[in-house]
This record gives sequence, structure tokens and C-alpha cells, in this order.
Amino acid sequence: MPELPEVETIRRDLLTVRRKTVKSAEVLDMPRLVPGRAFFMRRIKGLKLKDIERVGKLLVFDFDKWQMLVHLKMTGQLVLRTKKEIISGGHPMKGMTELPNKFTRVIFNFSGGEILYFNDMRKFGYIKLVTPEEAVKLKKPYGVDPLSVVFTEKFWNEVVEKSSRSIVKHFLLRQTPVSGLGNIYVDEACFRARILPTRSLGSLNKKERRDLYRAIKEVLRLSIKNRGTSFNTYMGADGKKGSNYEFLGVYGRKGKPCKRCKTPIKKTRVAGRGTHFCPRCQK
Repeated sequence: MPELPEVETIRRDLLTVRRKTVKSAEVLDMPRLVPGRAFFMRRIKGLKLKDIERVGKLLVFDFDKWQMLVHLKMTGQLVLRTKKEIISGGHPMKGMTELPNKFTRVIFNFSGGEILYFNDMRKFGYIKLVTPEEAVKLKKPYGVDPLSVVFTEKFWNEVVEKSSRSIVKHFLLRQTPVSGLGNIYVDEACFRARILPTRSLGSLNKKERRDLYRAIKEVLRLSIKNRGTSFNTYMGADGKKGSNYEFLGVYGRKGKPCKRCKTPIKKTRVAGRGTHFCPRCQK
């Protein structure tokens, strides 16, 4: 699943259709679509795209008087065909430049000649076209974005105090009060802060809290700089895989030597997720 840095990379790459108008939309096979097929195609037609924002892992297409919320979930993909190139973001698949294909769910035709395809192999992703008021309600459950100005050290200390009994990794994965963090970057932040992800928030001293706060921001910014992390499930909107993999400290490195102390990286399960850590560096 694309995480915050990957979704942010997609958002930036798709800004090429900003200020363009949707000439038409065709819904082929989209079970998680709001509103229904006929109403959606009628309502989206003629809307001008003002901007594309991101809330956690959710993309928000801001149109005139309407907002379209898009979540890629596990296998979602956005592919933009322009007059000169095809750029793709999300889950890569064989023959992704063959458009439309059997996984294409919705097609958007823009006024500049661009065509945006929403593809989804497993149909877990969703598209919701709602009013700004409805969008506010749908975005409300999401916590504060770690890269926003609201995510201050004061805010961080306050939420940690309120959740002192929570396990570090479980707390960071639950998307509230902090949103956008996924398995990869929680492991990386804990490693950078030299904290075991199995500890409780209440056990962290003042320095450890500050270190983890800074580490969260640092690992996300590094990944965005490198266009995300690629294994076999993510590709940037320019069709290229992210290069952050080579900068990872622990994730996906079970049995390999720690880059700091050479101790073999271990893997366990925390909050139902595979969790990587260094048994020597992290306390």
C-alpha cells in the first residue's frame, strides 16, 4: 500500500491537470463509488480542478463546489496520459501502459487532452464525490499530518501524555491523532530514534519523546525527497520506482547487519504487522 511519502509524490506529479476541466467521466466497474454511477458521471462533468491536496494517505481533488476523495488502498493506481507521456502512481502492474485495461475502473477526460485512469486490481480503493461540508466530516477522523504546521512538539507531547499506555507502534499506525504513518516509516522512525517499537509511550523519557518526534518528520521528508520507497508495490507518478529503499535502516532487512552496529536486524510482529528492529541499537 502506498504510504504518506508515496501518496505525496503522486499528488505532486498529478498537479499537471490543475486548472483543467473534466470534459467527461466513464465509470466501468467501480464498486466503491459515491455517489452512484449515473449521478457521478453527470455531476463530475464540467467541473474545474482547483487543486489536489492530501490528508494522510487520502488524495483530495478540489473542484468547484465539490471535492473528490480518492484512496488507493492496497492495489489502486492513478495513470495520467498526456499528449507527450504516460505517468503512473500507485500499485504497478504488468501492461500498465495499455489503457484502458481490465483493471480500469474510472476514466476522466480533461480539457487539455489529458486522460486520468483509476485502476484497481482488487477493488479495495474508493472514490467519493462530495460537497465541501461532507468532505470535512469524512476527513475529520484523520489525525494531524506529521508534516503539517499543526504537528508541533507541544502537540506531540500532549497526545503522548493522553495515550501513555499505548504501544508505540500501535499508536503510530492507528491514524489518529497522527495520520499518514504506515508500517515502513514507523519502523524507520523508531530505529532512527533508537526506540523499540514494542515500548509503551509512557515509558519514554523527555529526550526519547523528542527524538521520536523528530525522527518521524525526518524519515518522511527523506522518503519524499527520494520519491518514496519501492519494493514490488509502489511506483511514482512518472512511472519510476522510488529510490528510498537504499536509505532504509531496518525495514525489509531481517538478518542483515545493522548499519550502525552490525548486529543482525530482527523481525517480530507488533500490532499485527511485521516489525523490524535492531536489538542492540534500540532500547
